[in-house]
Amino acid sequence: MGNTRRQFLASLGSSLLVSRVALGATSSTDPRFIFVILRGALDGLAAVPPIGDPDYARLRGDLALSAAGGALRLNDTFALHPSLSFLSRQWQARQLAVVHAVSTPYRERSHFDAQDVLETGFARAHASRSGWLNRALMGLPDAQSSSRKTAGVALGANVPLVMRGEVEVASWSPDRMPGVDDDTLQRLGDLYASDPLLSRRLADALAAKEMSSNMADGQGEGQGDGKADARGAQVTQTARATANFLAQEHGPRVAVFETTGWDTHANEGSDKGALALRLKALDTALSTLHDAMGEAWQHTTVLVATEFGRTAAINGTRGTDHGTGAAAFLLGGAVRGGQMITRWPGLTANALYEGRDLAPTTDLRSVIKSLLRDHMGVAPALIDRDVFPDSSAAPYMQGLV
Repeated sequence: MGNTRRQFLASLGSSLLVSRVALGATSSTDPRFIFVILRGALDGLAAVPPIGDPDYARLRGDLALSAAGGALRLNDTFALHPSLSFLSRQWQARQLAVVHAVSTPYRERSHFDAQDVLETGFARAHASRSGWLNRALMGLPDAQSSSRKTAGVALGANVPLVMRGEVEVASWSPDRMPGVDDDTLQRLGDLYASDPLLSRRLADALAAKEMSSNMADGQGEGQGDGKADARGAQVTQTARATANFLAQEHGPRVAVFETTGWDTHANEGSDKGALALRLKALDTALSTLHDAMGEAWQHTTVLVATEFGRTAAINGTRGTDHGTGAAAFLLGGAVRGGQMITRWPGLTANALYEGRDLAPTTDLRSVIKSLLRDHMGVAPALIDRDVFPDSSAAPYMQGLV
């Protein structure tokens, strides 16, 4: 009875949203932007391994990837994880660009604070109660038209912080709702956001919960496959719903959804294992997004990013710990693909940040600011004043779209 009621409410909400967005004024050629958040800190050195860096194999040991072992080569230095076959095809089609050694201004290792910085767009945690993407909606060229209230849609169990703010946005939840425990933890996160002690304790508890989940996923041949399949099915469903909304001629222009499970402290794996399963699920979801967008894909940019990277070396439990420099993906028909966007710092002992992490050389805000300006048409004055007000140290970039 409970599941039937939830499915009905989700379907009803979706129908109501379709009715609402039909009132907008978006055309089929208007630019679309999708932000995909990878919560838990994606291991960028595994997702985009620097196989040509002479220190990479030494740091990663038997978890190191190689072209001979199935890594999908991008150029002489970088490759994609073998699970990212769709992204590899997008690279060949020049509709994927990879940003490496990238980070927000955050330099500590708390998931909670790092995600706050990622989503508010400020240089320090808890500096704002609104998200940069919501504030950016005010600057869309048609922001004063009747479509402003439906310019954005958040897909998932909750509206993430990045999409919260003064501008009204629509929301959609998948038919398969998360368990009570996860939902309760999310609500507690919102409740404790203004309390440094409680928020940090909750973040630590979530990290421990995720680590134990990862260890269970990685134990034994085939164990954890059912859980991984369920996660993959849900993110694919969410990606398809995202496309259904944004592909409409009069639908929203901006969307955000998230995936979890990237906190790979233990049994991370190399070409196979817990991380490989998650990357495959992400790759499948992005492929579904591409196919379902239809012609609108040619006017779409997707940014896939995480709160921070992971340690350069593996740890004692065959995983990686919280780090700094990460990798991000830009894909879509509007992207100037086939390019690695990085000032690669190298992986020598002297080059590592604090002797343990990939050193960040690109500010993620530079990437986002440039996409908002060049792809979505948001005025730089508004970006600098309202969207990323303390980002003078993050210059705009050229040639992303």
